[in-house]
Parts: sequence; C-alpha cells; structure tokens
Amino acid sequence: MAQQFNAQNIKKRTSVLVFLKGSTAPLVLYVEEPEKMYEEFKQAMKNPTPLFIERETAGPLKKVCFISNQIASLALQEEQYM
Repeated sequence: MAQQFNAQNIKKRTSVLVFLKGSTAPLVLYVEEPEKMYEEFKQAMKNPTPLFIERETAGPLKKVCFISNQIASLALQEEQYM
C-alpha cells in the first residue's frame, strides 16, 4: 500500500555549504540564520588577513572551525524534509 504524503508536513530548511581547499566534500552547516552566516563567511573570504572561524551548529556537525583563507567557495542549499 502506497503511503500518501501530506504537503502540509513538508518543511524547508536552508544550510550553509562551506567548500574548503583540498577537501572533496563540503561542510554542511545547519544554523538559525543561514543567510547571515553566509554573509559573514563571504566577508571573511574578502579579508586579506586570515581569520580563525569557529561556530556551533544545530546539525550533525555540532562545532566546526577553520581558517578563512581555506574557504574555496560557499553556497546556500535549500532542502525539503518531513
């Protein structure tokens, strides 16, 4: 018997993807304000002085740290979940 999905139960969340130099997979960070974190990291990438970045997140990665000059690229990812 096929299970029916109720569209009202489907939620969306946005995560910040941080691609680090020399890494094949991105860090997927779930936070309360992903757009704000994206902008913070983008500004850190522009800074000529490397910055130590440490953040707590709400997803499987509970705490993460890296140096800003190791960020190769950033992305915002929207995903659906139940």
